[in-house]
Amino acid sequence: MSPSGPAGFPPGFLWGAATAAYQIEGAAQEDGRTPSIWDTFSRTPGKVLGGDTGDVACDHYHRFRDDVRLMAELGLGAYRFSVSWPRVQPTGRGPAVQRGLDFYRALVDELLEHGITPMATLYHWDLPQDLETAFPSGSSAGGGWPERDTAERFAEYAGIVGEALGDRVELWSTLNEPWCSAFLGYGSGVHAPGRTDDVAALRAAHHLNLGHGLATRALRAVLPARARVGIALNPSAVRPLTDAPADRDAQRRIDALANRIFSGPLLKGAYPADLLADTAHITDWSFVRSDDLATIKNPLDFLGINYYAPAVVSATSDPTAPRADGHNSSSHSPWPGADSVAFHRAPGELTAMEWPVDPTGLTDLLLQYTAEAPGVPLFVTENGAAFDDRVGEDGSVHDPDRVRYLHGHLSAVHAAIRQGADVRGYFLWSLLDNFEWAYGYSKRFGAVYVDYETQARTPKTSARWYAEAARRGVLPPVD
Repeated sequence: MSPSGPAGFPPGFLWGAATAAYQIEGAAQEDGRTPSIWDTFSRTPGKVLGGDTGDVACDHYHRFRDDVRLMAELGLGAYRFSVSWPRVQPTGRGPAVQRGLDFYRALVDELLEHGITPMATLYHWDLPQDLETAFPSGSSAGGGWPERDTAERFAEYAGIVGEALGDRVELWSTLNEPWCSAFLGYGSGVHAPGRTDDVAALRAAHHLNLGHGLATRALRAVLPARARVGIALNPSAVRPLTDAPADRDAQRRIDALANRIFSGPLLKGAYPADLLADTAHITDWSFVRSDDLATIKNPLDFLGINYYAPAVVSATSDPTAPRADGHNSSSHSPWPGADSVAFHRAPGELTAMEWPVDPTGLTDLLLQYTAEAPGVPLFVTENGAAFDDRVGEDGSVHDPDRVRYLHGHLSAVHAAIRQGADVRGYFLWSLLDNFEWAYGYSKRFGAVYVDYETQARTPKTSARWYAEAARRGVLPPVD
């Protein structure tokens, strides 16, 4: 797959946008849906800025047809959405609620009618609360992803959704950003379910890996041969502050925890030896069974890469050093076994999330995974930025910072393609402004502005710019 010209993207390149169920759907208590861990977390005082919840969000559950028409007007060729597990299987066990599946059938049918390729993500962080509060193995700490049973339940759920939508959907992603699920959910506690336990975080990482492997098998058992199954990771472009050996070792530690804890089992069928050594004082990893790694290392039909900003690290002897890793504030670190590592904010412009704008990290990651997973096509499954968008007096939303951001990062994708990366598509995060997890509705990532009082949608300047790029396959100039 090669570019069509010096500035052009390859023929067939998918120009898409992405969302997640809890962030946009609303209808939190309709048609049999039960609480997810994010419903519980967001309703817990002090966990989400402003006490915001996803109860209504963008009301996409009722407005999906209008949203699909908007996608078509913007010329999107693909849409990556996630399926709400508690909408389909309320307790995480047993038969599906057909009303839940019917919503996704109707959504996909609407997409196909408008010529938009659907990519279904099975898990974007909304674990059924019943699985989190269950104690399948007798653990007093709780259930959820630290428990093997959750991986097995996930495979059952995957089979249900695959059977329901397999005649309509060809692109399937098992998990979105398992690092966040494991280490922000069970390590630092800034994401649902809000637990702060290093052992639980490492156990969760393994069982998320295992869940991917089991779900991949379950999907392939029910999907037609043309379907493609992958996973969306959020690898970190980790850079040392200096070339000093201690800083290089800090880089190695964070690379193991951010990246190789997933790519090792997925691509090589093994956890990195240095990761096991770095965390030996926390756990002996006895929760990894003899056949788990073979299950995890199912061949991938594609690999999704989510990218926002690089990480800059150094060695430190101060365990209380500020941690500018971009993952909310918590007294508990999401980096077990890495107390000797300090995080530094990379130089340059910052987004409203105070994340640095550095497209070179995206090129680096695409080339890195091209080398690590030869023959596996790549998608940029998330990339985007939050800025302080405002509606102008004329009713328009002008967001030149986001236009520059998109131009820079799409240029980075193009640079990777020209250097041999087989990148098949790009999914802008996000289609709509939405519930931004622990930040509530305070951060706007959308190419389309959402007035949460009226639910009116207004495409921003960036949406029009992106539509032009999708139409031409060439990046328009930036004003």
